[in-house]
Amino acid sequence: MTPRHALLAQPHMRPLAAYAAGLRAQGRGTVPDFDPLDGGTGARLLLVLEKPGPGAVLPGGSGFVSRDNPDPTARTCRTALAGIPRAGVVIWNAVPWWNGRMTLRAGERRAGLVELPALLALLPGLRAAILAGRAAGGAAGVMQAHGVPVFPSVHPSPQARAGPASAAGWLRIPELWAAAWAAAVAAPSPSGRGLG
Repeated sequence: MTPRHALLAQPHMRPLAAYAAGLRAQGRGTVPDFDPLDGGTGARLLLVLEKPGPGAVLPGGSGFVSRDNPDPTARTCRTALAGIPRAGVVIWNAVPWWNGRMTLRAGERRAGLVELPALLALLPGLRAAILAGRAAGGAAGVMQAHGVPVFPSVHPSPQARAGPASAAGWLRIPELWAAAWAAAVAAPSPSGRGLG
């Protein structure tokens, strides 16, 4: 166990660690943990990416959905989130399981959406969600049904940057994510979310 894994026992991380363990128990694939250096259950902003990457799950990987992973997508996240307090953000994936391939199938997306309401229940202070990429964008209905405003974003991967349809949006990622944080800070508690 690494020192970062030991931090999963902290109060703001225990419910999220249990949530990830429950997903692993389903046997659909490898599920990394939430990064305990992020905001955990106290987060106001949820960044939803698409699927765990090799840097999180392959042998020698971090074991976390983290901006600190050694890959280009994480590097972009680190840069775009630099002006946002780390304690205010939690990062997750629309499809939480790694099954050995980067491609996403419709069944995986549907299964991931089914798991999101249980996650939202663990984030009582959540005020906004960034949905980065097409698979994450599919979670808009779930978020809105739970009173969480959504901010659609291009995925922060190099592939998205290279795509002609999304290159301009990729350049706007820092601006859009900063706007999502500003909205999360300014927003009152969503109806029924239990915070004032």
